Amino acid sequence: MATAPAATAATPPVAARPRSRVFTAVAAIVLLFLAASSAPSPLYVVYQQQWGFTAWVLTAVFAIYVVGLLGSLLVVGALSDHLGRRPVLAAAILLEIVALALFLVAGDVVALGAARLLQGVATGAAITTLGATLVDLEPAHARGRAGVVNSVAPTAGLALGALGCGALVEFGPAPTRFVYALLIAGMVLAAVVVVRMRETSPRRPGAIASLRPRVGIPARLRTDAVPVVPVMIASWALGGLYLSLGPSVTAGLFGLRNHLVGGVVVTLLCGTAAVAAFLLRSRPAPSLLAPASVLLGLGTLVSLAGVSTDLIAFSALGTLIAGVGFGAAALATFGTFARIAEPHERGALFAAAFVISYVAFSVPAVIAGIAGTAFGLRITAEVYAIAIIATAAVALALRLAAAGRSAR
Repeated sequence: MATAPAATAATPPVAARPRSRVFTAVAAIVLLFLAASSAPSPLYVVYQQQWGFTAWVLTAVFAIYVVGLLGSLLVVGALSDHLGRRPVLAAAILLEIVALALFLVAGDVVALGAARLLQGVATGAAITTLGATLVDLEPAHARGRAGVVNSVAPTAGLALGALGCGALVEFGPAPTRFVYALLIAGMVLAAVVVVRMRETSPRRPGAIASLRPRVGIPARLRTDAVPVVPVMIASWALGGLYLSLGPSVTAGLFGLRNHLVGGVVVTLLCGTAAVAAFLLRSRPAPSLLAPASVLLGLGTLVSLAGVSTDLIAFSALGTLIAGVGFGAAALATFGTFARIAEPHERGALFAAAFVISYVAFSVPAVIAGIAGTAFGLRITAEVYAIAIIATAAVALALRLAAAGRSAR
């Protein structure tokens, strides 16, 4: 386990109790950013009804967010390793506030797309820096806590954002406005936290060079990092389907048009993943790879049976099972990365992890959106589920083969 960077003149020592409070505050900011990123999911159906666009346009708007996020990860993913965490976080929060303000006043798909693009850039800059900051602030008496938080907080934030927005859309005032006003208020509080916290990573030369778009896992880390990639792809591809088309599938195939239900669909997957990651936090990360693959494949298979037979109970059960696999996969991924990275490698390594995750999260979902327009939601969901099952099976086979080689 890599230790937090030693205190220097530029980074005064932080007392244990204040350091713990800052760690908690940073974890809350991770939740806030991911909640903001999933908040539009229950609203996509509302926007679709108001502005009359197709499922293809819906997933294109979803993809615009990921384009901004991936571009941000590739360009500024390692910047906080050179400039320090606070400047990068402050800029990300400011840009997120601008994006949320655009959501607040959006009146057509163009404005919605612009808001999602800016939100993607802000989220990409924030999540890698926040992940590295958590490792920097990890309490000496609780090694591994940063890996747990980096595993739990993203899925918990996605769940809270979708569920909270779904409830506000169904029961609150101004369904396409009020949620963004609340999120802006939360981001202002996050900015106050960042302004008041002490820097956790000293400045290092090479900031300009770090902006060259690149992503990769350092050679010395690949033995530990590469085996988690297949299960990470399977889990985030499933998450992409739920966040982009989940509410539409629920309304179109099962006839459930309550907007809160659209949020619940996302929460069943992401909320279960967050709870599972927390409950499994004491398990060694490598031991979770095979169970995660099995649960992802099994849960997706059960959900597929529900979609094929119009039995929503089956789909819900399958989502819960897959959610446990999603949580185990997240814990295996970020637990491994938090354990193996040195302080100067954290920003870049978390950037690589999120690039892989969000490519898996977005590209299949966009293809599904195009296919949904051409062939219908049912057949698209069925083919997508089969692809997830096959990817999970490959992940399991690779993990078992690696285990066999280690045993020999």
